[in-house]
Amino acid sequence: MMFKLGLVINPIAGIGGSVALKGSDDMVNHALALGAEFKANERTQTALNILLPYQDEIIIYTANNQMGEQTAKSLGFNVELVYQTSTDKTQAIDTEKTISALLTKQVDIILFAGGDGTARNIAKVVALNAQKKDSSQIPVLGIPAGCKIHSGVYAITPKAAGRVVELMVTKQLVTLTEGDVMDIDESLFRQGIVKAKRFGEMQIPSELRYIQAVKSGGKELDELVLQDISEDVISHMSDNEEALFIIGSGSTTDFLMGELGLDNTLLGVDLVKNQMLVANDVTEKQLWQHLIATKESAATEQQNITLVITLIGGQGHIFGRGNQQLSPRIIRLILEQRGGKDNIMIIATKKKLAALNNTPLISDTGDNELDQLLSGFMPITTGYKDQVLYPVSSPV
Repeated sequence: MMFKLGLVINPIAGIGGSVALKGSDDMVNHALALGAEFKANERTQTALNILLPYQDEIIIYTANNQMGEQTAKSLGFNVELVYQTSTDKTQAIDTEKTISALLTKQVDIILFAGGDGTARNIAKVVALNAQKKDSSQIPVLGIPAGCKIHSGVYAITPKAAGRVVELMVTKQLVTLTEGDVMDIDESLFRQGIVKAKRFGEMQIPSELRYIQAVKSGGKELDELVLQDISEDVISHMSDNEEALFIIGSGSTTDFLMGELGLDNTLLGVDLVKNQMLVANDVTEKQLWQHLIATKESAATEQQNITLVITLIGGQGHIFGRGNQQLSPRIIRLILEQRGGKDNIMIIATKKKLAALNNTPLISDTGDNELDQLLSGFMPITTGYKDQVLYPVSSPV
């Protein structure tokens, strides 16, 4: 399974910094006249150098010329273009169109080089995409290359950005978190006035947060961790009172049902709505009927069905083992909702994931096309508002 890396470079990012213009927004020609140099591609190369040992495992999706193609190809990476600029003088619209194309490609992560202005452009497209049907969140990570880096979506250094992506390529546990997108008014900044504003948030991989959790936490106390995981799921239920939650089989979901105070079918599928039991131990046909009724009664096309599953310890199967009620047509119906794969919550302790020794989770639905659709990195809920990215693959 090739790792799909989305890459976007804002070639002019940071061009105003070295000539004391305090930004590059609308100042490119002036900066060049003062002797400024383009540095964004150079900083991207520093990040990609970390990934050179894994070239054969990575395909980079990007835009032409200095927006990514040039640097990626110069290092020998496999490259596929998703967007072509009409001129060497790239603009915000070029970044936005590239991001839109990358989201369509369902890349594993979007790596971008730029400043806060670039992050704003990307956040706008990501937010619009989140409103679409069948869309799912894709993590984003910034290579610091701009004059203004106030946003919380950047790695500390270009090399650090490469290290975080390396963790994903090598199937290490990488925590997901929300990073704020901030920007300041450059015209005021040039007058010595710093006025920062929040423009949204994006999901980012957070290497530092995961490493600290391991060092300070040591061995997980299973019951406490399961309580945290359950609290996270119950929080989702509270926020979505009209949603139907399909609870899969397993000991982790059994603990969740215990926290809800509901009867559970350890080796079956139960249905919950508004934190109350709808049905126990449903068959595939009964489940299908409930889902169709839920869709037909929904006032809007918003996410109204959520599947909560865990993995088989030591094996890593999420579909096709012990939950045959979750047939291909059931899973497809869930994926057809707004949010796509985000409608599937996989819950597990980090201890359970670590026991897999970096082998991917397995989707074995019996439908090859569906298994391929489910492949790639998916967020695993490992605590209260704590997720890690973990790869899912189809059967060999």
